[in-house]
Amino acid sequence: MVAKGTKIVLTEAERQELETRSGSRILRAADVTRAKLILALAEGQTYAEIQHRLGCTAPVISLWRQRFVEQRLAGLFARHQGKVAAPESTDLEARILETTRKPPPDGSTHWSTRKLAKHLGVPHMRVARAWNRAGLKPHRFERYMASNDPDFEAKAADVIGLYINPPQHAVVFSLDEKTAIQALDRRDPVLPLSPGRAERHSFEYIRRGTLSLYAALNTRTGAVVGQTAEHHTSAEFVAFLASLVAGYGPEQEIHVILDNLSTHNTKRVNEFLADHPKVHFHFTPTYSSWLNQVELWFSKIERDLIQRGIFTSAEDLSRRLMNYITQHNTDPRPVKWKYTDVTRRIVTKHSSGTGN
Repeated sequence: MVAKGTKIVLTEAERQELETRSGSRILRAADVTRAKLILALAEGQTYAEIQHRLGCTAPVISLWRQRFVEQRLAGLFARHQGKVAAPESTDLEARILETTRKPPPDGSTHWSTRKLAKHLGVPHMRVARAWNRAGLKPHRFERYMASNDPDFEAKAADVIGLYINPPQHAVVFSLDEKTAIQALDRRDPVLPLSPGRAERHSFEYIRRGTLSLYAALNTRTGAVVGQTAEHHTSAEFVAFLASLVAGYGPEQEIHVILDNLSTHNTKRVNEFLADHPKVHFHFTPTYSSWLNQVELWFSKIERDLIQRGIFTSAEDLSRRLMNYITQHNTDPRPVKWKYTDVTRRIVTKHSSGTGN
């Protein structure tokens, strides 16, 4: 047992570490308090002064003084041993988890904590803790779409290879179109957000037309080339391709990753590729849009602009889409994307919730 009057002498490194902890806004409050306690003892403050300043008791001060003297900084971490789970507790948890995986007898699709607790005759928080430890969330489910492409592995490996190890001196674009973007106007003014209240849009809206957005993401730089179009046709697609390659010399090799949409494989498109032998198409497998990086950028522009945007006309929508692309290209960043195992046949997943 360390005597109460034992003087604590800190090294410079220990003092710096304790001062950092004592001023931290990230550490737990208990860790900050222990750092302040040891600093106070090193300054020669009495137990009464520390109790008044930090609001802790004399036994607590003695405990952490002793641990610091014996183990220095390593002794300032809490040691919560917890209690050993009783056999009946582990049996009950196993029964909770087993029942969770079975459908409820009332015909509903999933359990809630209260429904299962009532069924088993236990407190609902007991069920909640068991689910939390096991990582179970019965109110959530995922949708998936499996690719039926017989050449999935070969096509996926081709696309992934362009991301990970692109041809030297070549430009790689991830290309797609976002079709039927609606220019929606509101009948009533938008009420701006205020403390405690979200931004409010009127329920009724007015359709001002639709547009399609063609976009090609440079996979090396993250910059986007975009173009809006009134219609989604092969002619519009070829026009966008022409504008895309116009910024490069005839000898520049360009690789384009895109899906196998019908407008991407027409006579007019094939004629364009014949006239531009340095342009190469790489088609993603069917139902595998997640392999196309530009889809991530489409998700971003949907969240940032389209979803809550209010547009007075199709022309206004086009102008704001192009302005967004211009602003994006002032500080473009490539997608941090990887596929760790090309031998696996990955499926797309989307999480959803049904409430509790």
